[in-house]
Amino acid sequence: MSDPSTLSRRYSTMVVAALALIALTCVAFLVPVPYVTMRPGPAFNTLGDFDGKPMFTFGKDVKTYPTSGSLDFTTVSVTRADSHVPLADAISGFFNSDVAVVPKSLIYPDDQSATQSTAESAAQLTGSKDSSRVAALRAAGYKVTGTTTIGGVVKGGAAAGKLRAADLVTAVDGTKVLTPADTIKAVGAHKPGDTVRLTIRRKGVTQDIPLVTRPDAKDPSLPRVGVTLGTTYRYPFKIDNNVGREIGGPSAGTMFALAIYDKLTPGELTGGRKVAGTGEMADDGTVGPIGGIRQKMAGASKAGAKIFLVPATNCSEATDGDDDGLMLVKISTLKDAISSLEKLAKDAKATVPSCS
Repeated sequence: MSDPSTLSRRYSTMVVAALALIALTCVAFLVPVPYVTMRPGPAFNTLGDFDGKPMFTFGKDVKTYPTSGSLDFTTVSVTRADSHVPLADAISGFFNSDVAVVPKSLIYPDDQSATQSTAESAAQLTGSKDSSRVAALRAAGYKVTGTTTIGGVVKGGAAAGKLRAADLVTAVDGTKVLTPADTIKAVGAHKPGDTVRLTIRRKGVTQDIPLVTRPDAKDPSLPRVGVTLGTTYRYPFKIDNNVGREIGGPSAGTMFALAIYDKLTPGELTGGRKVAGTGEMADDGTVGPIGGIRQKMAGASKAGAKIFLVPATNCSEATDGDDDGLMLVKISTLKDAISSLEKLAKDAKATVPSCS
């Protein structure tokens, strides 16, 4: 028979070990891990109001048409850059089909701060508003022109002290340029060290600015002048997108464009139904891929949508799991989206491109 004192010591040791294991387990579940979670966010009707005012307002004397139903843009709720996901939350997320747990570096590269992330997201939203206006207006038959614009000047670069943000670039070496791609191609025809002449318009005054190109830091064979480029558009009339800064990123562009088009053209795209979707919109009407497609589908379903517009390049991910009761309509362009919705508005059983 064992000595009672020995049994007591063994029991005490076991209790201490058990308590230590429990403590370590609790600590482990509270320790933050380098992941973020992506969860379904709210859906917003682009044909309706946002923060108490119409999501879209149009200039004076612009003819608009009645709409019905809804064209919802969908969102994803992502862990903030300055927040940490406890291990327990990460583990529970892996077992929730509506939640994605991904490495933090995929969402916030290079240890991006919350302030930097917010600024980038806001800039993406601004670009999305512009490109969706352009694409929708052109689809509705209006002419929209654009001018290449200096978005920023690299400190210490060839253009520093010579070009300014918001300068309009109208020509390179005397040849007219219409787009940033035209400008890049014209500058790229030179060799590093060559002088290139940019014709710009600044505050209504046109002037020629000679710049000596410099070699690219990564590829010395490429000439650079040290600027970022964008486009300034001239619209036929005013269209205000009243979505605030609390929504960020470019993925609402497709639904923005559809709402503008629906309001500017006769007929109704929705057929009175609740339609949701996503997709980055380029000014030429191309629909680009987005992140968080599964979370956006879940959010759309919870909001009552039955039709969901999916960028073609997101289709494989969208069909990797339950369809959440949604008809997944595949789109590559704004024209695709318009065509499919028009068909479905007339016949709910119409055959349209599908992800399935």
